[in-house]
Amino acid sequence: MILSRRHLLGSSAIGLAAAALPRSAAATSPRRTAPNLFIGTGGTGHTYPGATLPFGMVQLSPDTGVERWETCSGYYHSDGSILGFSHTHLSGTGIGDMLDLLVVPARGPVVLQPGTREKPETGYRQRYQDEHAEPGYYHVALDNGVRAELTVTERTGWHRYTFPAGAGHILLDLSHLVLDSSDSPPLIADALMEVEADGTITGRRQVFRWAKGRTIFFALQLSRQPDRITFYGDDDAEQPAGSRRVTGRRLKAVLHYADAGKAPILVRCGLSGVDVAGARASLVTEARHWDFDRTRRDATARWQPALDAIKVEGGTADQRTILSTSLYHAQLAPTLFSDVDGRYPGMDGQIHSVPKGGAAYSTYSLWDTYRALHPLLTLIAPDRTKSLVDDMIRQTAQSPYGPLVWPLQGKETGTMIGWHGVVPLAEAQAKGIEADYAAAWPAIRRRSFDFTAPDKDNSKGRDLYDRMGYVPADKWFESVSRTQEYAYDDWASSHLAAAIGEKGDAARLRERSGNWRNVIDSSIGFARPRFADGSWWTPYDPIQLGHMPKPWWRDYTEANGWQATFLNQHDVYGLIWHMGGDAKFEAKLDALFNAPSTLPDNAPPDISGLVGQYAHGNEPDQHAPYLYAYVGAAWKTQAMVRRLCVEMYRNDPDGIIGNDDCGQMSAWFVFSALGFYPVDPVEAAYVFGSPLFERAEVTVGNGRKLVIEAPGNRADTPYVAAVTWNGKPWTKSWIAHADLVKGGTLRFTMSAKPNPAFGRAPADRPPSNGRTPA
Repeated sequence: MILSRRHLLGSSAIGLAAAALPRSAAATSPRRTAPNLFIGTGGTGHTYPGATLPFGMVQLSPDTGVERWETCSGYYHSDGSILGFSHTHLSGTGIGDMLDLLVVPARGPVVLQPGTREKPETGYRQRYQDEHAEPGYYHVALDNGVRAELTVTERTGWHRYTFPAGAGHILLDLSHLVLDSSDSPPLIADALMEVEADGTITGRRQVFRWAKGRTIFFALQLSRQPDRITFYGDDDAEQPAGSRRVTGRRLKAVLHYADAGKAPILVRCGLSGVDVAGARASLVTEARHWDFDRTRRDATARWQPALDAIKVEGGTADQRTILSTSLYHAQLAPTLFSDVDGRYPGMDGQIHSVPKGGAAYSTYSLWDTYRALHPLLTLIAPDRTKSLVDDMIRQTAQSPYGPLVWPLQGKETGTMIGWHGVVPLAEAQAKGIEADYAAAWPAIRRRSFDFTAPDKDNSKGRDLYDRMGYVPADKWFESVSRTQEYAYDDWASSHLAAAIGEKGDAARLRERSGNWRNVIDSSIGFARPRFADGSWWTPYDPIQLGHMPKPWWRDYTEANGWQATFLNQHDVYGLIWHMGGDAKFEAKLDALFNAPSTLPDNAPPDISGLVGQYAHGNEPDQHAPYLYAYVGAAWKTQAMVRRLCVEMYRNDPDGIIGNDDCGQMSAWFVFSALGFYPVDPVEAAYVFGSPLFERAEVTVGNGRKLVIEAPGNRADTPYVAAVTWNGKPWTKSWIAHADLVKGGTLRFTMSAKPNPAFGRAPADRPPSNGRTPA
C-alpha cells in the first residue's frame, strides 16, 4: 500500500488542461456536510475515528493494533478486530504513543492477553460490525454481542456498554501501549491501580515510549458497581482475593458482573497529567450526571461552530465531505493538557498553573503544523490561536531546551530538526495576535546563540552553522535540511526580536537567515551536501538521501536532493536569483514535477504521494506548487494545486496520501480548496492557487465573514482568468492576511484555459523576505 500510493502520480502535472479530471456535480445550496471520520484511518493517514472534542484532552477511540507502523494511532481500518477502547490517541503522526487505559467489554472466560490480528479468538480481541463515527460520538457492535458507545467531554471519556442477557465483565488493561511486546524492555516504569472508598477506580502509569517519562493519572467511575474486582500484576499474576490495590508495570483489573445484561453499564473516566486529584476534579466538574445521551448532545454542539467555520457550495459530494473532514482533523491538536484548576506538568519537571482563563496544551507537531495548521487556526479561530500562543510562550520559557520542537504530555521529544516553535509565535505576532512575546525571548535567544545549551538532536551543529554558515555533512547527519531549517527559524526569530526591540539580535538573525545559500550549489541548481573543507559531495545524485551508506546518516530530513532544493520559504527571490533567475527557476520547478518518480531503497515511507519528485505526502516541499507565482507563472500553480486537491485526497479510509501529521495534510487541503496558501506564514500573505468550490463562506473572527466566489467553477476550469476583491479588480497573485481578516468578497473568474498574464508583472508577484521583485 505504501509503494502504490507513493508512486500513484507519475505523469506530468504542468499540462493539466489535457489531464483527465472528474467533472463536478452541479452546485448545491448551502448546507452542512458531515465529515467522514474514517478518512485517513487506512493507508498511511494514521488517524483515528473515535470521540473527542476540538483540541480536547481525551481522545476515546477503538484500538485495533499496537505493533505496526500502520497503527501509530492505535487504529487501522482493515484490521478486522478491536482490542478495546483507550482514552488518548495521536492523530496522523508517524510515531506512536498514548493509548492510555484500555477498556475491554467481554463475556465468557476471563482472557488477559489480546490475541493476534490473524486469530483474534485467541485473546480478548473481538471482530465487529455496524461501526459508526461522528464528531464527539462512536459506536460499534462487537461479535461477543456487546454494543459499545463512546462520547466525551474535554477531560473525561464516557463509555456505554449494552451487554446481552447474562454475565459479563470489563477488563481494564493499563499495560496496553504502542509497539510493545513481551520481550521489549519495560516501557512502563511505574503503575498503580486501586479502588477507593467510594468505588472510584484510580491509578497512574509512567511511560517511556516516545515521550520519555510522561505520566498519566485517571479516575474511573461506574454506573453499576461490579459484583467483584480482580486485580492482576506483572506477568498477569492474580492478586489475592479482595485486593483493592496493585502496583507494578503491567497491570490489569477485571470488573465482574453476574447480570451484565440487566441494564447498560456506563463508564466515565477523568484524566490528568498532574495527579489523581486532578483526574477526580475532571469528573466532578465535567461529569455531574449519568446521562450518556446528554453528554453526546453536548459534544455534538461543541463541534458545530468549529465545523461551521467554513461552508462551501459546489464541487462534488465527495469533495465537500473531504473539506469538512479536513476541517475536523485540523481541530484535533494541539490537545488540552491542563486540569480544571489550571495545573499542568511543565517540561522543566515542575507543576505550573495557567492564569485564569488560560490553558496548557500538548501534542505540538511543529515541524509539520507551522506550515498550514497554525496559519489556518489564526485565520478561522484567532481566539484559539491566542490561547495556543500564550501557552507556547509559557512553555518556551519553562523548557530547558527553549523553543518548542515536538512536546508531548509535558515531555520534549525533540522530534525532527530545528526549533520551529518560534514560527507560530512570529506568525501570530505578524498577524496582530497580542501576547507577551518578550517573555519567550531569553529562551529563544539561548537556542539561537548559546551553543552549549542542552539539545535533543534537533539542533545539532548550531555552532558550525553560526561560524561556517552551514552544517557540514561530514560532521552531522541531515546537514542540508538542518542548514535550511535553522535559517528559517532565524528568519522567524528575527521578527520576534525586532517586535520587542532587540534590534542587534534581529539584525544578526536576519543576516544568518541567509545561510540557506551555502547548501544550494548554484552551479547545478540543487541542494547538495557540503563538507567541512568547503567541497561538495560528488558524484551528486539528487534522488539519493545522502552521501553515507548508513541509512541513518542522511543528508536530508525525510527528503532527497530534489525536495530539499525547494525547502526555502522565506527568501524565494533570493533562491530564484541564486539559481539563475526566473526562467531557470521555472524550468527547475517543471523538472521537479516531471522527473521520474523513483526513490532509493532506503527511502522512508514518509516520502509519498509523488508527482515527479515532488512528494505531497510529506511536509518539506508542500509549498512548492505555489512557487510558480514568484516567477510570474501563476497559471502553473493553479494547475498543480487543482490536481493535488483532486488526486491526493479521497473520501475513503485510504484518503490521505501520507501521515496527516496532527492536521497539517488536512490544513493544506482546506487552504488550497479555498484558493490560497501561506507559503511563508511569517510573511502574513497568501498566494493564490485554484479554488475547488463555487462558493465558500469563512468565519474569520469577530463575526466577520470572508466570502470566496468562483461561479461556474468545474473540474475542467482549474485556471484563474481574473480576480476581484470587494468588487474591484485585483491583479496580484496574492493577498495579505490583514485584508482577508477584515472580511469581504474574493471572487475568482475561472477558465478552462490558462491566463499567463495574470500575476505576471513583477509588481503583482507575492512578497518574500519583505520584498517583491518589482
